[in-house]
Amino acid sequence: MGNNLTRRVDPLEDFFRGFFVRPVDFGGGGSLANLSTDAPQMRVDVKENAEGYEVHAELPGMKKEDIHVHIDGPVVSISAERKQEKEVKEGEKVLRTERYFGKVSRSFQLGQEIDEAKANARFNDGVLELSLPKKAEAQAKRLTID
Repeated sequence: MGNNLTRRVDPLEDFFRGFFVRPVDFGGGGSLANLSTDAPQMRVDVKENAEGYEVHAELPGMKKEDIHVHIDGPVVSISAERKQEKEVKEGEKVLRTERYFGKVSRSFQLGQEIDEAKANARFNDGVLELSLPKKAEAQAKRLTID
Protein backbone atom coordinates (compact mmCIF):
# COMPACT_ATOMS: atom_id res chain seq x y z
CA MET A 1 0.00 0.00 0.00
CA GLY A 2 1.28 3.44 -0.87
CA ASN A 3 1.49 6.27 1.56
CA ASN A 4 -0.48 9.26 0.26
CA LEU A 5 0.72 12.45 1.95
CA THR A 6 -0.85 15.76 1.15
CA ARG A 7 0.84 19.05 1.95
CA ARG A 8 -1.37 22.06 2.46
CA VAL A 9 0.10 25.12 0.81
CA ASP A 10 -0.79 28.60 1.98
CA PRO A 11 -1.34 30.65 -1.21
CA LEU A 12 -0.29 33.83 0.60
CA GLU A 13 3.11 32.36 1.44
CA ASP A 14 3.67 31.64 -2.26
CA PHE A 15 2.48 35.15 -3.13
CA PHE A 16 4.92 36.79 -0.71
CA ARG A 17 7.93 34.75 -1.85
CA GLY A 18 10.22 37.12 -3.70
CA PHE A 19 8.61 40.23 -2.22
CA PHE A 20 9.69 42.11 0.89
CA VAL A 21 8.25 39.47 3.22
CA ARG A 22 9.78 36.04 2.83
CA PRO A 23 8.75 33.13 5.06
CA VAL A 24 11.68 31.43 6.74
CA ASP A 25 11.40 27.68 7.25
CA PHE A 26 13.54 26.30 10.06
CA GLY A 27 12.38 22.76 9.41
CA GLY A 28 9.60 20.79 10.96
CA GLY A 29 9.70 19.93 14.59
CA GLY A 30 7.44 18.87 17.35
CA SER A 31 6.22 15.54 18.55
CA LEU A 32 3.87 13.31 16.62
CA ALA A 33 1.29 13.70 19.38
CA ASN A 34 0.95 17.40 18.55
CA LEU A 35 0.93 17.01 14.78
CA SER A 36 -2.45 17.10 13.16
CA THR A 37 -3.87 18.16 9.84
CA ASP A 38 -6.25 20.34 11.85
CA ALA A 39 -3.49 22.11 13.77
CA PRO A 40 -4.06 25.84 13.45
CA GLN A 41 -1.64 28.11 11.71
CA MET A 42 -0.81 31.58 12.89
CA ARG A 43 -2.34 34.10 10.47
CA VAL A 44 -0.11 37.14 10.00
CA ASP A 45 -0.66 40.50 8.26
CA VAL A 46 2.41 42.66 7.54
CA LYS A 47 2.20 46.28 6.42
CA GLU A 48 5.08 48.61 5.57
CA ASN A 49 5.27 52.38 5.83
CA ALA A 50 8.18 54.83 5.59
CA GLU A 51 9.12 54.41 9.27
CA GLY A 52 8.76 50.67 9.67
CA TYR A 53 6.50 47.62 9.66
CA GLU A 54 3.21 46.82 11.39
CA VAL A 55 2.54 43.14 12.08
CA HIS A 56 -0.76 41.68 13.25
CA ALA A 57 -0.74 38.00 14.23
CA GLU A 58 -3.90 36.12 15.21
CA LEU A 59 -3.32 34.01 18.31
CA PRO A 60 -6.79 33.21 19.68
CA GLY A 61 -6.91 31.48 23.02
CA MET A 62 -3.27 32.25 23.83
CA LYS A 63 -2.06 34.00 26.97
CA LYS A 64 0.38 36.87 26.48
CA GLU A 65 2.94 35.25 28.80
CA ASP A 66 3.03 32.23 26.44
CA ILE A 67 3.90 34.35 23.37
CA HIS A 68 7.50 35.09 22.40
CA VAL A 69 8.84 37.47 19.74
CA HIS A 70 12.46 37.33 18.60
CA ILE A 71 14.08 39.86 16.26
CA ASP A 72 17.39 39.15 14.55
CA GLY A 73 18.19 41.88 12.02
CA PRO A 74 15.43 41.66 9.39
CA VAL A 75 14.12 38.26 10.62
CA VAL A 76 11.13 38.26 12.97
CA SER A 77 10.07 35.07 14.75
CA ILE A 78 6.82 34.69 16.68
CA SER A 79 6.10 31.59 18.74
CA ALA A 80 3.33 30.70 21.16
CA GLU A 81 2.23 27.68 23.13
CA ARG A 82 -1.23 26.76 24.33
CA LYS A 83 -1.02 24.39 27.26
CA GLN A 84 -3.68 21.77 27.89
CA GLU A 85 -5.40 22.28 31.20
CA LYS A 86 -6.72 19.03 32.59
CA GLU A 87 -10.05 19.87 34.08
CA VAL A 88 -11.94 16.61 34.21
CA LYS A 89 -14.48 16.40 36.99
CA GLU A 90 -15.18 13.20 38.85
CA GLY A 91 -17.54 10.97 36.90
CA GLU A 92 -17.05 13.04 33.73
CA LYS A 93 -15.83 11.42 30.55
CA VAL A 94 -14.46 13.47 27.65
CA LEU A 95 -15.92 12.13 24.42
CA ARG A 96 -14.26 14.54 22.00
CA THR A 97 -12.04 17.58 22.17
CA GLU A 98 -11.39 19.79 19.16
CA ARG A 99 -9.28 22.43 20.80
CA TYR A 100 -5.65 22.49 19.76
CA PHE A 101 -2.91 22.38 22.35
CA GLY A 102 0.73 22.76 21.47
CA LYS A 103 3.18 25.15 19.86
CA VAL A 104 2.73 27.32 16.81
CA SER A 105 5.40 29.54 15.26
CA ARG A 106 6.12 31.71 12.24
CA SER A 107 9.30 33.35 11.02
CA PHE A 108 9.64 35.80 8.17
CA GLN A 109 12.23 38.13 6.75
CA LEU A 110 11.47 41.80 6.17
CA GLY A 111 13.15 44.05 3.62
CA GLN A 112 15.20 46.01 6.15
CA GLU A 113 16.71 45.48 9.61
CA ILE A 114 14.53 46.32 12.62
CA ASP A 115 15.50 48.80 15.34
CA GLU A 116 14.98 46.42 18.26
CA ALA A 117 15.32 49.16 20.90
CA LYS A 118 12.28 51.00 19.50
CA ALA A 119 10.14 47.94 18.70
CA ASN A 120 6.83 47.63 20.52
CA ALA A 121 4.42 44.71 21.11
CA ARG A 122 0.81 44.63 22.35
CA PHE A 123 -1.58 41.70 22.77
CA ASN A 124 -5.30 42.42 22.80
CA ASP A 125 -8.33 40.20 22.07
CA GLY A 126 -6.24 37.38 20.64
CA VAL A 127 -4.26 39.62 18.26
CA LEU A 128 -0.56 40.34 18.68
CA GLU A 129 0.33 43.78 17.29
CA LEU A 130 3.98 44.55 16.59
CA SER A 131 5.31 47.97 15.69
CA LEU A 132 8.75 47.41 14.17
CA PRO A 133 10.66 50.60 13.23
CA LYS A 134 13.26 50.31 10.51
CA LYS A 135 16.87 50.65 11.60
CA ALA A 136 18.54 53.71 10.09
CA GLU A 137 20.91 52.63 7.37
CA ALA A 138 24.55 53.33 8.08
CA GLN A 139 25.87 56.21 6.04
CA ALA A 140 28.91 55.44 3.94
CA LYS A 141 31.92 57.49 4.92
CA ARG A 142 34.36 58.70 2.32
CA LEU A 143 37.94 58.87 3.47
CA THR A 144 40.32 61.49 2.16
CA ILE A 145 43.79 60.28 1.39
CA ASP A 146 46.57 62.33 2.98
